[in-house]
Amino acid sequence: MSKVTISDSVRYIGCDDHTIDLFESQYEVPNGVSYNSYLILDKKIAIMDTVDHRATTQWFENLDRELAGKKPDYLIVSHMEPDHASNIQKVCDKYPEMKVVANAKIFAMIPQFFNIDLSDRKVEVKEGDTLELGEHVLTFVMAPMVHWPEVMVEYESTEKILFSADGFGKFGALDVEEDWDCEARRYYMNIVGKYGTSVQALLKKAASLDIQMICPLHGPILKENLEHYLEKYDIWSSYRPENEGVTIAYASIHGNTAAAAKKMGEMLEARGEKVSLFDLSRDDMAEAIEDAFRYDKLILAAPTYDAALFPCMEDFLYHLKIKNYQKRTIGIIENGTWAPMAGKLMKAYAEQFKDCTVIEPVVTIKSTMNESTVKAMEELANQILQSKAE
Repeated sequence: MSKVTISDSVRYIGCDDHTIDLFESQYEVPNGVSYNSYLILDKKIAIMDTVDHRATTQWFENLDRELAGKKPDYLIVSHMEPDHASNIQKVCDKYPEMKVVANAKIFAMIPQFFNIDLSDRKVEVKEGDTLELGEHVLTFVMAPMVHWPEVMVEYESTEKILFSADGFGKFGALDVEEDWDCEARRYYMNIVGKYGTSVQALLKKAASLDIQMICPLHGPILKENLEHYLEKYDIWSSYRPENEGVTIAYASIHGNTAAAAKKMGEMLEARGEKVSLFDLSRDDMAEAIEDAFRYDKLILAAPTYDAALFPCMEDFLYHLKIKNYQKRTIGIIENGTWAPMAGKLMKAYAEQFKDCTVIEPVVTIKSTMNESTVKAMEELANQILQSKAE
């Protein structure tokens, strides 16, 4: 990977992973992922988190290179998820005099992952505590449920760096140039999205800090236009739509519901609306979730299957539910040849979403579109563009 520069005293020792196929065994990462780790060189030397086991060898090579024969005094553990914490025991074994700095919840989790005695090596910190390394001073800020209960972030006041744990993270390795918003949004909505209230609490704490750089545990170091990234996180974590537009998510067995969904998209585009269309059987589910949150309107289209919902639509709605989907306008199209049930079941899901407006009535297609159902779809298009979520 290309060298990542932070400052003379703060060094990047993380690793790119292009061998991974699915992040957390469910999210496609066509451009890989980075496991970020940092080293602060001062009178006292601090390692800021480790990396995933997939990158152990490279990480130790990076660490050895930047230490240049010196020994670290501290390992700061921000988050115990294995993609950041897998090498805690190995690095502790290599440097037996090194102290481990973490909060009480992290220290309670460490024995669940490792057989390691830290009784004489632990430095337990809480909200607002500081650690002086020399010229650099770390202040510890607790960030519970962003997105695990033990998470904390660190603010370094000399260089004004926020080490943000999984906050402001992004899919994609660092040696790939790509748009931050798209893959950071997909990362946020699918991994952190459930915990918007917790992210809002962290943003309020961050607002009191003079932040000039954000160093996350995934994705690029953010040095410029920080207001943009903070604004995106405020929008995402408050569940506000980011853009006007309609996400159409459909499931189709033999293609008839797909034809209706595409026709619906054409109707909306003819009215000047931005449309994002997803075949839930084939397209990336995480991208469908991302765009459902990005835009202010959603149309669901699915057939009845075994007197229930077609499985990929059920999966999509389940994901929206557990990610706290809210503040949107929703239209529904069902299909069924003899006993349509999909509309009732999709509506039941939608009515569980907070502050969502569900357009009535549900459009029912009996097998294939006809003049009557096209007219009903035209009316749905008109209503969904006129309606606003509460």
